[in-house]
Amino acid sequence: MTESNKKNWLLDLLMLPAGIVAFFPFYLIIINTFKTMQETAKNPIALPSKWIFTNYIEVFEGTAVLRSFGNTLTVTLFSVVLIVLIGAMGAYPVVFNSNRITRLAMLYLLAGFMIPFQATLIPLFQLMTDLRLIDKLYGLVMLYTSGSVFVFFLMTGYMKTIPRDLSEAAVIDGCSIWGIFWRIILPLLKPITITSVIFETMWIWNDFLAPMLFLNSSSKSTLVLQIYKAKGEFNVQWPMFMTLTVITLIPIFIFFLLMQKHIVKGIAAGAVKG
Repeated sequence: MTESNKKNWLLDLLMLPAGIVAFFPFYLIIINTFKTMQETAKNPIALPSKWIFTNYIEVFEGTAVLRSFGNTLTVTLFSVVLIVLIGAMGAYPVVFNSNRITRLAMLYLLAGFMIPFQATLIPLFQLMTDLRLIDKLYGLVMLYTSGSVFVFFLMTGYMKTIPRDLSEAAVIDGCSIWGIFWRIILPLLKPITITSVIFETMWIWNDFLAPMLFLNSSSKSTLVLQIYKAKGEFNVQWPMFMTLTVITLIPIFIFFLLMQKHIVKGIAAGAVKG
């Protein structure tokens, strides 16, 4: 066995316990979706004595899970598209037309990015109320566009790797600034754009605080709010709670598995000066 193979074998051996610990909560959630409430309370770790699927049937029949799935998908889709576009368009002039104004704008955004979201909840709720955006899905989308600041900094770092010769050649050929962005710059941003989409999708899909505060009606509930509603005042219907959790996690888990390789590509590409 070579030295390199020996190191890889030892690393795999060390990572195995960590993987088991990380997987245990998923195991606990999944197996209890196939149990009754009594069996879950008796021994939540053991495998079901009899595998039942009634919890999934009751969730789809007794809750508006499909409507909540549609609400979550709609909010996530529109929010992510706006976040990525705003972040990219904001980074473009900062990188390719750097001057005193753009540098001050970048410092202003950095200062805002450092303020915790929780510290702005009271004035933000008042603003949303005044604009009549409470209990509106499009209001939640507008709220989530604040995530474009994070994407702005990702895009800024990546755009600095793009040679200026490309934009200068396009100007000589008569291409407008708007055309340079859409035809040259934006296509080159594909790796970091995919990375941004992954981060923002996972944040918005799993977010609880904003929907809880700014959505009131049950018809506007997201999947995370449906999980919260499974918790009663004095007890918790654990099988239903965990079944809703699994239904919520499956789409984002599949999405992450399909897209995870792009995270490494986007970050690695942005770390190398082009």
